[in-house]
Amino acid sequence: MSADASSSPSPASPPSQFVRLLRAQRVWDTELPRFTPDTAPAEPLPLFEQWFAEAVGAGQTEPHTMSLATADEEGRPDVRIVMLHGADEEGWHFASHAGSRKGRQLAARPYAALSFYWPVQGRQIRVRGRVTVAPPEVAHADLHARSTGALASALVGRQSEVLDSYEELERASEAAWRRAEREPDASAPSWTVYVLAPDEVEFFQGDPNRRHVRLAYHRAESTWRRELLWP
Repeated sequence: MSADASSSPSPASPPSQFVRLLRAQRVWDTELPRFTPDTAPAEPLPLFEQWFAEAVGAGQTEPHTMSLATADEEGRPDVRIVMLHGADEEGWHFASHAGSRKGRQLAARPYAALSFYWPVQGRQIRVRGRVTVAPPEVAHADLHARSTGALASALVGRQSEVLDSYEELERASEAAWRRAEREPDASAPSWTVYVLAPDEVEFFQGDPNRRHVRLAYHRAESTWRRELLWP
């Protein structure tokens, strides 16, 4: 065999069924809204509230869910989907058990990132900043403003612990449901409300021609600085 032949690349293998399926998926196969960043407000919260209302109006499924990224004591990243419980001048609010994996990670490294994805309109919002713990009375009020199922789940507790069998969860859940119905004001001491005070908030508007608009807000003491980013 000649040297040229031996160095020739081998023909690429045909894509697998999974890859063919993956490549067949469409992105934003709908008409997308336009976003003119020059008209955006001076602070990110009003724009977030506007985009959230527009996502709801456009029929976006579960627009109040978001990705929450944290890091463990060694700096290794972790991410999961959680529910937004509120957004105000203090920051973006979410809740969990203090003893859960995310709770332990936030206790060790009180910084996190949030990401919202609303594909109906081709929009993303990213939020980063320091996380603090709200007072216990805030967590109690938050929990009891929700459904009986939410209270029952909180009463089960033990989030992120090893579960020996699903039957054990069924028994604990049934007991928690009975207590939640019997004691609608029952306390779940480990239930914790967290508040992410943003240092950075980025709004991303997709464009069918890939001329995506990215508007980033950066906190500068008591004001916000805005800048456009290349997509």
